Amino acid sequence: MPQLTDTLEELVATRLARVAARDGQLRALVDEPDRQGRLQRETTAIADDAPLRGWFLGVKDILHAHGLVTRAGTRLPPQLFAREKEAACVAALRRAGCLVLGKTVTTEFAYFEPGPTRNPHNPEHTPGGSSSGSAAAVAAGYCELALGTQTVGSVIRPAAFCGVVGFKPSFGRVSTDGLLLCAPSVDTVGLLAPDVAHVCHGAQVILHDWVGQDAAPLPVLGIPEGPYLEQASADGLSGFAAQVRQLESRGFSVCRIPALQDIRDVNERHSTLQAAEMALEHAGWMDSHIDTYRPRTREILLRGRQVSADGLHAARAGRGRLRDELQATMKAEGIDVWICPSARGAAPRGLVSTGDPVMNLPWTHAGLPALSLPAGYAGQLPLGLQCVAGFGDDEKLLGYAQDLAATFE
Repeated sequence: MPQLTDTLEELVATRLARVAARDGQLRALVDEPDRQGRLQRETTAIADDAPLRGWFLGVKDILHAHGLVTRAGTRLPPQLFAREKEAACVAALRRAGCLVLGKTVTTEFAYFEPGPTRNPHNPEHTPGGSSSGSAAAVAAGYCELALGTQTVGSVIRPAAFCGVVGFKPSFGRVSTDGLLLCAPSVDTVGLLAPDVAHVCHGAQVILHDWVGQDAAPLPVLGIPEGPYLEQASADGLSGFAAQVRQLESRGFSVCRIPALQDIRDVNERHSTLQAAEMALEHAGWMDSHIDTYRPRTREILLRGRQVSADGLHAARAGRGRLRDELQATMKAEGIDVWICPSARGAAPRGLVSTGDPVMNLPWTHAGLPALSLPAGYAGQLPLGLQCVAGFGDDEKLLGYAQDLAATFE
C-alpha cells in the first residue's frame, strides 16, 4: 500500500513534471487545459485513511469521469454521448483514494482506428489498443493504475506490448455503468498496472463480491495446442516456448492439451457479435454522422447493420457453449490456468495498426478472467504471457499470478 512521505500537492507536482517531460512524444494522455489546477482541487476530497491515497489513476476515454469530457477518440461531437453520472469503477477508485491523472487515449470508440500514442519502449512501434494510452501511461510511470476495457483484446494486448500487467476480469464482475459500450455482451472493464500487487489492490475495489484467498499451491498449467496456438507468429511462439521452459524449471506442472480446434468459427462468431452490437449501440448517431467516423469504424458499423437478429442470437449463444467446453476440459485434465501468448508476437512497427487481438479473442468470447504478465523480450520489445482461469475464479488467478510473475523477474 502507499507509504506517503510527501503531501498530495507535492505528489501532484512531481507526477505532472514526469508527464511534462515525456508526454509530448508519448501522447498517452488526452490533452486537458488545466490538469494541475483540477488535481490540486481534487486532493482536498481524499480522506486521510483512504487505502489507495496518493495513487494516480488513468481513465480510458470511453469511461465517464467527473470534470473530464469523454471524447472516445472520435471526431463525433462529444455532447452526443455525454452524461452526468461518473462510471461506477472510476467512482469506486476515487473513494479508495485515487487521483484521476486524466483521460488516457483510446482508439476510436475502442475499435481499430488508432490514436497518437506511441510505445514507451520504442516510439516507432504501436502500444497496442484499444486501451493504448492506459498501457503506455502505466509503462511510463505516470500512474499506479489505469482503467482499460476489453471487447476482444484491448487490455491484454497493450499490456503485453508495453511490458505491464493487464487484467481482464470475468465478464460481469465489474460494473459497466458509465462505460460508452462497444459490444455489451462481451465488454469488460479491466486494469493495467506496473505489477501484480497493484492490480490486486485495484481489483479488490472494483470487482463485485471480492473474496480474499489463502495461499495456494502452484497451479497446474495447460497449453491449448492446435490451430489457436498456431495463430501466433514464429517469434511469438519462440518466446512462448522460452516462457514455458522457465515455468517448468521453477516447478510448475505444464500439460499440453488439444483445445480450441474450431477457432476459426469462434473468431467469426465473435466478429459478427461485435459488429452487430456496435451498430446497435451507434444506431442513434450513424445516420447523421456516418461520414464523420473514421474508415475502419465506419466499416464495422455498416457491416453490423447487415447482421440479422437470428445471426446475432446465434453469435451470442456461442459464448456459453465455448465457456462450458473450456471449463469441462480444465476439469477433466486437472488444469487450473491456461497459458498462451498474450499477442501474436511483440508490438508491430508503425502506428497505423494496434496489432492483432486474435490470441485474446476466445477467452473474451467465453467471458473468462485473463491476465497478461511481462515475460521476456523479443529484441528490445516486451512479450507477455497470457494466463486464463475458470469463470469467476478471478481471485484465484490473481493469487496464482504472484508465483507466475516471480518466474520472470
